[in-house]
Amino acid sequence: MIFEITILVLYVLSLLFICLFSIGQLHLSWHYINGAVKKKRTIPLKEYPKVTVQLPVYNEKYVIARLIDSVCSFDYPKELLEIQVLDDSTDETVGVIDAKVNEWRLKGVDIKHITRSDRTGFKAGALAHGLTLAQGEYIAIFDADFLPDSYFLKTALSEFFDDTGMVQTRWGHINRDYSFLTKLQAFALDAHFSVEQVGRQHAGSFINFNGTGGIWRKCCIEEAGGWSADTLTEDLDLSYRAQLKGWKFKYLERFESPAELPVIMSAIKSQQYRWNKGAAETARKHFGKVLSANMSWVNKIHAFFHLFNSSVFMCVLISAVLSVPLLYLSAQNEYYQKVFTYGWVLLIGFFSIAFYYLVATVNSRGGHLRSFLKLFIPFLVVSMGLSLHNGLAVMEGWLGKKTPFVRTPKFNVISSKDSWAGNVYVKPKWSMLALMEAVMSLYFAFGVALGFYLNDYKLILFHFMLSVGFALVFMFSVKPIKRG
Repeated sequence: MIFEITILVLYVLSLLFICLFSIGQLHLSWHYINGAVKKKRTIPLKEYPKVTVQLPVYNEKYVIARLIDSVCSFDYPKELLEIQVLDDSTDETVGVIDAKVNEWRLKGVDIKHITRSDRTGFKAGALAHGLTLAQGEYIAIFDADFLPDSYFLKTALSEFFDDTGMVQTRWGHINRDYSFLTKLQAFALDAHFSVEQVGRQHAGSFINFNGTGGIWRKCCIEEAGGWSADTLTEDLDLSYRAQLKGWKFKYLERFESPAELPVIMSAIKSQQYRWNKGAAETARKHFGKVLSANMSWVNKIHAFFHLFNSSVFMCVLISAVLSVPLLYLSAQNEYYQKVFTYGWVLLIGFFSIAFYYLVATVNSRGGHLRSFLKLFIPFLVVSMGLSLHNGLAVMEGWLGKKTPFVRTPKFNVISSKDSWAGNVYVKPKWSMLALMEAVMSLYFAFGVALGFYLNDYKLILFHFMLSVGFALVFMFSVKPIKRG
């Protein structure tokens, strides 16, 4: 009896968190609708400050040359621009960087190739090391897969005021239409880079630097304690430390920083693992400080769901796994049957999250209702299939288990004619996690069959989506599609 009650309590609590999180996203949608600004003319800079551009790099031979070319072509006074290639590479990337650095130095660009003897602290360590050498008052940061516009610095710097610590631009997607997976990623990221960031900003809540495509005031980084490698999301960590110190952040939805999306499931998983585990680590580190901070309870609630947003995957996994035995128990006991009568509450969560993504889709570049209808259900299905992978990452973050920073491999794959075949950073292989995903697909297929057997159809669609989702993630994990 205790075991059955425990299952029931965990199930209800998981569904409750998912529902409340979805309502929070609905609230952000309202703020987005009321706070989104139309494109406006950028006020030209009256004075040009010294800027350091940091490019943290680790084994990026396929994309580093195009990034260096982009930042060295910034429309900005050369004497006020310093570029640091923070290179921790252990392969031929080092030679590619050397050649590019020498090429641009001959053109009068102040670009430095900075290396370390070891990768202590990974990306955070590289940024911290570069900061000690940086001459600029402002620090712009770009990951290797980005292709910033030539007017990036002038546009972003014009948004700084005395209390502004960081300005973040919206990520664009140069290979959005490459494949089914890139379309789903763009669908998800567009929601964060429109509704969520703008919504939080309009609500006066904390927003975050997204690790790239933004500019920091150097003294803000230093006052907040500098870069730290004690979480896998050094960007979110520093964002909270800086805003708790009183610094203001600005988000520019209207200005895009184009980047390349991962094109295979293993790369998506490595990125998702880092983001979800790092968010849980940052929540563990900072939520107590947020609770005691001098801010409204509304903003504290927003901060809670911001910091614990990755926990949704853990709750989806728990509620999904427990729903199968509960389906059986409900056929044996009217008490458990009553639990499912409150399932209508979940419809609130479903329609809230649907509205959130609808608003994001129709407001994204070239977005429309048809795009939403085409992608929303596939997005939900694949997200369900990733719940085991991401849920385990969240659990590790909660428990404080430390793991190294794993980079997301880049491809230089943009059009459907491009192929990543031969990419030395990609080694598709079978793993225990992939096998577990296959087992989960069969488990939820059993849930579908059980529903038919019991003549109880209320969870059949849910279990069917889970079974398909885990099957898709498994298949993409063990046999990625090569384009070209």
